[in-house]
Amino acid sequence: MTLDRPAGGETTRETRASPEHPPAWAVLRGARFLVYVLYVYVLVTEVVLVLGFILLLFGANPDASFVQWVYRALERSMEPFRGIFSPIDLGKTGNQVEAVLDTSILFAMIVYGVVALALRAGIDWAALRLYRMGASKGGAL
Repeated sequence: MTLDRPAGGETTRETRASPEHPPAWAVLRGARFLVYVLYVYVLVTEVVLVLGFILLLFGANPDASFVQWVYRALERSMEPFRGIFSPIDLGKTGNQVEAVLDTSILFAMIVYGVVALALRAGIDWAALRLYRMGASKGGAL
């Protein structure tokens, strides 16, 4: 990455592939962007899992629209993990809804958390590679 100083003294960054930035640099930037998108998706999924776990644990009213939305999103997030562990019924709450301790959700949170950590490591690695490529002005990968 190069810094150009125009006559006005402003600093701008050149970001497209050029002789100073080989095509590998552009591919690495694209991969880094994709990893950021996946990282955000995993974090949003973690939030849905936490909300779903809490709502099930406290026996939230399934007729409430927010609870329905969370449960629908939870179903999509839990697809690979359904049936791993049996849910534990904790009894009925004040509004006669079953309170459930779903350990499959806890397991899914752990797995998605590990995926998030791996993606974060990938982001850091890509950022370091981009920095090194910029510092060496187009050095080889």
